[in-house]
Amino acid sequence: MTYEQDNHSNHISQSFNEELEQIRTELLTMGGIVERQLTDAVAALIDGDTKKAEQARKSDKVINDMELMIDEQCTLIIARRQPAAADLRLIISVSKAVSDLERIGDETSRICRHAVELAEDGRNIRGYQEVRHIGNLVRDMLQNCLTAFARSDADLAYKVAKQDKEVDQEYRSAMRSLMTFMMEDPRHISSVMNVIWVVRSLERIGDHARNMAEHLIYLVSGTDVRHSSLKEIKKTVKEVENRE
Repeated sequence: MTYEQDNHSNHISQSFNEELEQIRTELLTMGGIVERQLTDAVAALIDGDTKKAEQARKSDKVINDMELMIDEQCTLIIARRQPAAADLRLIISVSKAVSDLERIGDETSRICRHAVELAEDGRNIRGYQEVRHIGNLVRDMLQNCLTAFARSDADLAYKVAKQDKEVDQEYRSAMRSLMTFMMEDPRHISSVMNVIWVVRSLERIGDHARNMAEHLIYLVSGTDVRHSSLKEIKKTVKEVENRE
């Protein structure tokens, strides 16, 4: 049994149902824009494509505008409908997830800026393999988050939380490699520092994707799993499955 089948789809007011579904739809639309921006930013850096980097960076204004619009809609629904229980959780979860998407957009814009600087520097340096690998991991996390919100899938959200652990491990490995290379060849310090900041932004994107997964689990379960261990999150998700 999914969230929408059990809750807001049964409201007497059809317009209330539509308002709740609208904010979920707009969250997914915003997520698609952020996902495309992230994909383009990483590709632009690896390919040295400054035009693509600048184009991806322009998406940031659209993302910021969508955050404001969806937040306003959430506020209006609360004021007009005075929702309770699962409906209120949906609104809160969407609002928080939108904030994380906006921050992912900010980090992606930083990646675009570093991509331009690296392309203009023109040096062939190490680190791009790590960027590609971690970039693919966090993009998969974001895709899974959006799918979890579309399906109200707590189990998929738990998998996202697990993926964040892998991203953290890959981040630490990449940092060690880049720091070693920088010390061995100081001529590349400036360029390597740009790559380090890119890897750092990707790690933060992973953190925001995990936050989104935790918001979805809260929506479905009613349990706030922020600051919880993977073991505790898994237990919460199992309880949801048992209820169904």
